[in-house]
Amino acid sequence: MFYELRTYRLKPGGVPKFEKAFGEGLEVRQKYSRLVGFWHTEIGPLNQVLHLWAYESLQERAEARAAASKDPSGLWPPVGVQEYTITMDNDILIPSEVNDPLDGPREWGNLYELRMYTYPSGAVRDVMKQMSDQVAQRRELSPLGGFFVSDLGELNRFYQLWPYKDWAHRDEMRASYLKSGIWPAKVDVRPNHQLVRHLTPASFSPLH
Repeated sequence: MFYELRTYRLKPGGVPKFEKAFGEGLEVRQKYSRLVGFWHTEIGPLNQVLHLWAYESLQERAEARAAASKDPSGLWPPVGVQEYTITMDNDILIPSEVNDPLDGPREWGNLYELRMYTYPSGAVRDVMKQMSDQVAQRRELSPLGGFFVSDLGELNRFYQLWPYKDWAHRDEMRASYLKSGIWPAKVDVRPNHQLVRHLTPASFSPLH
């Protein structure tokens, strides 16, 4: 199992129009592969939408995408989204063994924090193992959406996905784990770069 994280940077004002078109075509697209989550940014790089898909193999991904583009409905790719889109990026992500299987909807909250760290070459899988070994107490406070490392696309990235009920819940959890010292985890190497996005799930997102 792996995941594909697709990040689209849109023109200002394009997010609600993009989400509407995406939602209208989603039933068609999900005949071919499974959407895990769909969000737009609230804090961090603005005017972005991110969607996460699950696949068993790269071959399954290729076949699903080809079949969806030929669907007789004409609803995929979503109609009209090209006019709102500036850039598209995707990363193929390998999940940690401690992750929730993300095999269906999860009612975790209305705020997701996606933390992305870029590490020196060769370090990222060790970092994920060290984080995974230490996360048990942290996830007792609130769910872990997942740990992932990039395998194709932009390499040497480690992703942490944390869901919260709302901003107050995030602040409460953050104060609790910092005070207790159970998180952040202790790792052997520092990142070269980090980026945090705060995300709102779309109404049709399985993770919400």
